[in-house]
Amino acid sequence: MDTLFTQAFATAFIAGAITAGVPLWLAGLGEQISEKSGVLNLGLEGMMLAGAFVGFSVALATGSFALGFLAGALGGALVALLMVLLCVVIHLNQIVVGIAITLAMQGATSLAHHVMYARDFPRLPRQNEWAIPFLSDIPVIGKAIFTHHPVIFMAVLLVPLLAWVFRSTHIGLNLSAAGEKPAALDIAGVSVGWTRGLAVVATGLLGGLGGAVMSNIGAGLFVPFITGGAGFMAIVLAMLARGRPTWVLGSALIVGLAMSVTTALQVGGLQIPTDVVQMLPFTLIIVVLALFGRRAGLPASLGLPYQRGAR
Repeated sequence: MDTLFTQAFATAFIAGAITAGVPLWLAGLGEQISEKSGVLNLGLEGMMLAGAFVGFSVALATGSFALGFLAGALGGALVALLMVLLCVVIHLNQIVVGIAITLAMQGATSLAHHVMYARDFPRLPRQNEWAIPFLSDIPVIGKAIFTHHPVIFMAVLLVPLLAWVFRSTHIGLNLSAAGEKPAALDIAGVSVGWTRGLAVVATGLLGGLGGAVMSNIGAGLFVPFITGGAGFMAIVLAMLARGRPTWVLGSALIVGLAMSVTTALQVGGLQIPTDVVQMLPFTLIIVVLALFGRRAGLPASLGLPYQRGAR
């Protein structure tokens, strides 16, 4: 009986780490795209919140998780369009606009939740999962790693796909040029504005999808401030990854393990204040940032607006 309990606990622990890490690495990959193009997207937290609320609302109304995830991604992209307008087109300060977008989405989603769901706090039913044949039968890790919702497997496949795009395609080359030498990209006949704008929209799509995963799979409901700073953690992970999507995946899983530890400690009844336990993931981020922050390779023009012909 103890052995079965231990195996079940280990399976739940690993599966929880993956579920907690998926929104981080989706948002982190999106932020990586934006940063490579030269846009520091501090509005990522707001895009995740928009995706979480819209994704939950659509899934609840239609009964379809697929439509919920699609709606969440589109919700994040719509918020990203506001960032494109203000930062890429009008050339406003990216940091100020990003923080303003996050604050606006915090207020908007909280108000919408109060109006629509504050009385009954509806929940989504448990979603269907895919089990990879044979691999899912491996003791302990089989069910934890190889039995998940299809969107999680898609998120895993996105990592090598994005690594290939960055390394071996003209899209990746244009993104890097927009972040390092936007004037050179302009001279080559490629629009810096379009390159950066599409990169920010891609960030919104992935951030919104990450938010929808958080509300629809991780929690099964939406509550105000559900992201809990995940967007800002994803920004740090993207900065430290130095343009490598696989590093975003690995670091997101490490943070996911820290989040899973907090749940395990609470379930185990360890007498530690809840606030202290919930600080563990953020403490880990601060430690990693202090140790490796100086090695973060950021684009030369990150955060700097580009205006054709300006000196």
